Amino acid sequence: MKLSQFKFALPKDLIAERPTTNRDGSRLMVLHRDTGKIEHKKFKDVLGYFGDGDVMIINDTKVFPARLYGNKEKTGAKIEVFLLRELNRETRLWDVLVDPARKIRIGNKLYFGEDDDALVAEVIDNTTSRGRTLRFLFDGEYEEFKRALETLGETPLPKYIKRKVEPEDEERYQTIFAKHIGAVAAPTAGLHFSKDLTKRLEIKGVEFVNVTLHVGLGTFRSVEVEDLTKHKMDSEEMVIPRTTIDTVNKAKDKKKHICSVGTTTMRAIETSVSTGGHLKEFSGWTNKFIFPPYDFTIATAMITNFHMPESTLLMQVCAFGGFENVMAAYKTAIKEKYRFLSYGDAMLII
Repeated sequence: MKLSQFKFALPKDLIAERPTTNRDGSRLMVLHRDTGKIEHKKFKDVLGYFGDGDVMIINDTKVFPARLYGNKEKTGAKIEVFLLRELNRETRLWDVLVDPARKIRIGNKLYFGEDDDALVAEVIDNTTSRGRTLRFLFDGEYEEFKRALETLGETPLPKYIKRKVEPEDEERYQTIFAKHIGAVAAPTAGLHFSKDLTKRLEIKGVEFVNVTLHVGLGTFRSVEVEDLTKHKMDSEEMVIPRTTIDTVNKAKDKKKHICSVGTTTMRAIETSVSTGGHLKEFSGWTNKFIFPPYDFTIATAMITNFHMPESTLLMQVCAFGGFENVMAAYKTAIKEKYRFLSYGDAMLII
């Protein structure tokens, strides 16, 4: 398929600036992929679609405060640094994005925080037009260094959210399942689950299992080629544990529903499939790009948010729900004023 086939006009007023008051209070569009039928529900109504022996697979990655604001040495120019990935724990090396990039050169020192307690970093390499490699000059223990980053860093809300970060974002831009720190963006489908709703699903016999995929900015990188086969995804670190394998494969053999909570979870489970069509343990990196047509092996259902036009996330959703079905559903979502993107409403494809 071609990039242009995933284009649509998204009204700016449908981009959610804030989360709903309650996690499970968002709207839920239910798309039946066999018929194309659409239902309009509340997210808590997901209870009615799953039962005993069904499995929900969630991504338990945890977002770290990846956005830092500081100053350049000598000139004092204000700079923004977005932490992408730790390259070397011992030498404090990090892959980052800088803004404005034209002012940040190899050898520059950057200062974060107040003078006496400032965290200092040196630019040691250029990686892309905005990408740099930084070495943080910190003599203390590693845990002290990480605490300094967490203190100075800010919750990395996406740039399309135009308001300033608020105190509630620290909690609401994490899922209730967040456990393993390493993501620079939230696995947003999981944001809709409250502790109460999760408990109610468990009482019905639904089992929750986890994968870990540390979401990077590459997930949201623009596709710049019309021919989708030529687009390359950035690699993201992921783990699928043995306990998840056993539960998912048992449910698959019993023909129970297996629901992927989010596109990152779907990428993870489709990365590691045996020749017999079962899930395998995995620890490593994935750059899997899913777009139509694609035959899914594990999931029978999917929960996701509403995504940007021409995004790899929309392409994956179209591959699962059917291109015509999903694009028609998005047209309906715009007409019915569903809220889009990270803090927006949800879609269940079943």
